[in-house]
Amino acid sequence: MLLEIRHVTQYRYAFPVRESVMEVWMQPQKSARQRLVSFDLDLDPPAQVFSYADSFGNAVYHFDVPQPHDSLTITARSAVETQVPPPLPDKLDQGEWDRLRSEFLRGENFDFLHPHGFARESEALHHYMADHDIDGLRNRDPLSALRALNETIYASFGYEAGVTRADSPIDDVLKARKGVCQDFAHVMIAICRSWGVPARYVSGYLFTDRKHGDRSDPDATHAWVEVFLPSVRWIGFDPTNNTPATERHVACAIGRDYSDVPPSRGVYKGEAESQLAVGVSVRKARAAITEPEFLRVSPATRGGQASRRMQGSAYQHQQRLHQMQQQQQ
Repeated sequence: MLLEIRHVTQYRYAFPVRESVMEVWMQPQKSARQRLVSFDLDLDPPAQVFSYADSFGNAVYHFDVPQPHDSLTITARSAVETQVPPPLPDKLDQGEWDRLRSEFLRGENFDFLHPHGFARESEALHHYMADHDIDGLRNRDPLSALRALNETIYASFGYEAGVTRADSPIDDVLKARKGVCQDFAHVMIAICRSWGVPARYVSGYLFTDRKHGDRSDPDATHAWVEVFLPSVRWIGFDPTNNTPATERHVACAIGRDYSDVPPSRGVYKGEAESQLAVGVSVRKARAAITEPEFLRVSPATRGGQASRRMQGSAYQHQQRLHQMQQQQQ
């Protein structure tokens, strides 16, 4: 499947701010089932962009706007060709649980087996697991148990933006029984790790198809879960839409939880309040794209109106302006 993605992020400030420093995790990954055809990053005001690979191998772009400005627009455009994942077996043998206890496996996947940030066990999670007999699923083989867990989370939570925030702890979605893809991914990751199954957070995009029963917002970024099973390696589950990861899922970055890979993160110098507007478009390409893979950074044109308020701050490294794509609309 050949997909074109346009992701626009705009910050507007009540008064000019003196400087903005930003990082973005918006470039789709390159992998066996995902070919990055092109990636453009446009900035207004223009800025020099640097890149590096973070500790998980994700492409990160960072830049500094040192001059006064009253708005900042980041436009990322991607073209990606995805492949259908290889078919999974109907089930695995029960010995897979024993293979998951391998000391070598646990050492190799240390980061994805321990609590971190928003993906951690709590009393509320233990109550949820007891109410839905989650641990009873472990009587099945690991692959069957994970499929059932994916379906259980889908069935027990409603999808509704605005109930939780980008920085909401896991207890908020467990109490409200409503949330967005980020929340459901954190719930599933915490449960998988409690089972001894390595699980990681995937940030990216989804080509939404209502015919497949998708309930996630087509105008937002998306998040899902990848788990590691020794017999089949890393495989994706999307508890928001009760589906495995398919060719409609475009991965940008992996981490322990959302805090590792927000689509954008930064700080600014100034006392002005800011407004945030985000727009995402994922569509099938109208024609074949044959250009080689490349990155181009160039000035952008000024974008649309802001739609969500965020609290302004002094320039402090410990305070971040988290992107809230999953929370828009």
